[in-house]
Amino acid sequence: MNLDRIDLNLLVYLDVLLREGSVTKAAQQLGITQPAMSNGLRRLRDLFNDPLLVRTSDGMTATERARELQPVIRKALGELEVALQPQQEFDARTSNRVFRIMVSDYAESTLVPELVKRLRTDAPDIILDVLTPSDVTFKDVEAGKVDMAINRFDEMPQSFHQTTLWQDDFVCLVNPDHPGIGNFDLPAYLVSKHIWVSKTGMGAGVGIDPEKVIRLGWVDNALAELGHKRKISVFTRHYQMPALLALNNDLVATLPRKVADMQAESASLVVKEPPFKIPPFELKMAWSPLVQHHPAHRWLRRTIVDVAQYC
Repeated sequence: MNLDRIDLNLLVYLDVLLREGSVTKAAQQLGITQPAMSNGLRRLRDLFNDPLLVRTSDGMTATERARELQPVIRKALGELEVALQPQQEFDARTSNRVFRIMVSDYAESTLVPELVKRLRTDAPDIILDVLTPSDVTFKDVEAGKVDMAINRFDEMPQSFHQTTLWQDDFVCLVNPDHPGIGNFDLPAYLVSKHIWVSKTGMGAGVGIDPEKVIRLGWVDNALAELGHKRKISVFTRHYQMPALLALNNDLVATLPRKVADMQAESASLVVKEPPFKIPPFELKMAWSPLVQHHPAHRWLRRTIVDVAQYC
């Protein structure tokens, strides 16, 4: 393929088409007419000798070739955008930039307070817009509309950059008057009623089916491997809730240690080691290649990684 004969605008068209999955939406985002975008798609199909997007019952669906091209083109366009921007140093002390970050409730409870404290000292005019997983999709992060996502990820787009902020394990938060506190073994754990807390996925939340253990997460998967199942009385998506709920002396909250330690201290609750092995998890920060080289974004990433060391 002769690069001299390629219209680079076509790669921009393809990037937006694959992200939006719609000729109409892609045209609207780029500010061109729908016929112009349709013509661009026709030229792209000729260029790559592949349909790229095909109509299915789910709408316009990317072909395997298009899925292979997407991270490559996204990275190339991101690097090109950076190369064409004038290089300026980022001055955090004078900047009033708005940073939009998606954080899980767990990260909001543990990382964000320390991050805000650091920003008040190092960058007092910077504005932090904290979004929840229900507010954001991977497409928003991939397009650079959201600066980064901080969460526990089972999967993420291949084009994303990522780094691990820390690893955490699980403990149990219980009332000092809990009947099994003196001998908190597996039988005592199983006879208790439990508080389930989690919201790690992206997009709008859905109700929980207590019978589908596979969807309940680390704790219940670990129990299932032992052939057991806990009795869950309350499902919540907010990590501020377990301490209040665990004041009931028949309820047990199994949650990450960093959250449990904070809540136990303020609510006079007891932290107990779980009577079975639960695999630890990693809190990760992920961002689009579109912002990988931006000076302001690099500064924020360095700041978050540094703050995470002290959480």
